[in-house]
Amino acid sequence: MSRAQLTRTRILRMALGGAADPLLPAEGGGGRRAPFVLRALRIAVVVCLYWFTSIAMVFLNKYLLDSPSLRLDAPLFVTFFQCALTAALCLGLSLGAACGPPCPGLPALRLDPKVSRSVLPLSAVFIGMVTSNNLCLKHVGVAFYNVGRSLTTVFNVLLSYLLLKQTTSLYALLACAVIIGGFWLGVDQEGAEGTLSWTGIFFGILASLCVSLNAIYTKKVLPVVDGSIWRLTFYNNVNACVLFFPLMMLLGEFRTLYHFDKLGSPSFWGMMTLGGVFGFAIGYVTGLQIKFTSPLTHNVSGTAKACAQTVLAVIYFEETKSILWWTSNLMVLGGSFAYTWVKGLEMRKVQEDPNVKSSERNETGV
Repeated sequence: MSRAQLTRTRILRMALGGAADPLLPAEGGGGRRAPFVLRALRIAVVVCLYWFTSIAMVFLNKYLLDSPSLRLDAPLFVTFFQCALTAALCLGLSLGAACGPPCPGLPALRLDPKVSRSVLPLSAVFIGMVTSNNLCLKHVGVAFYNVGRSLTTVFNVLLSYLLLKQTTSLYALLACAVIIGGFWLGVDQEGAEGTLSWTGIFFGILASLCVSLNAIYTKKVLPVVDGSIWRLTFYNNVNACVLFFPLMMLLGEFRTLYHFDKLGSPSFWGMMTLGGVFGFAIGYVTGLQIKFTSPLTHNVSGTAKACAQTVLAVIYFEETKSILWWTSNLMVLGGSFAYTWVKGLEMRKVQEDPNVKSSERNETGV
């Protein structure tokens, strides 16, 4: 097995098996498991932290992107600032780790132009992903945001077949059909209520595609950075900051910022910084939730979080939705849950089958 394959295998085992991350607290000590109550409490705290961070980030980004009181029409600048802050936080954590005990999870970060060029294709997809996510959120309501970008699972299945020649089981395809049905019903109901934005739908579909492509390109590029997620995050966000400049210039966002009346407001920059911190923190709390539960439980938690986020958005913005609109959300959430459950059962069956080759197990896990 080549070095690249070994690196990918180690990363996959860390994601699926909950391998120790130096940034995450160790479970138990000396092989002894913590009492059940303590473990249950710890899991509850981690799940609540994930829910709070994820939901707060969506609401905060909606404010920055489309608030009538803020009136800032510069979505690329908001995304650029969050990428710049993420790169700065990665560098700051690396410098902090260098001053203390050695930490293999936080390697010393320095900008290597050769590595930066190798990561560039992924950075282009990454820009498409974060930008289309934010533009979708800008043009649709928070309540519809989950449905608007719900086709990620469908694109995962499609790209797995087109690029990796991996087939999907009938039950998983049926779950995807439910998701597509929920998506179209949601679009129809948004149109019936007069709140449909085709621009938001377009960027939602594009975001779903870019999320799938980002996962594929991440797997390909990780060996370039020696399998370090932190180093990849640093290079990705630095590249994104450079690429955002011509895009902002082309779309006239520098002119928009020049005429923006709150550019010198400390509260505005405080909200911008808080949004960037939440964007950086979501990766960490996601890792925490996977470590203390499992990848399957993490996906189930994410589905439940999306449901809670939708309900909170409807209550907060005082919206009235029809029964069919709620049905579309339930179809998307139910289809996503069913797909996650089916793939979890299939992966468990493959992992327990002694006749399946190791490489095939890894592909199924991905």
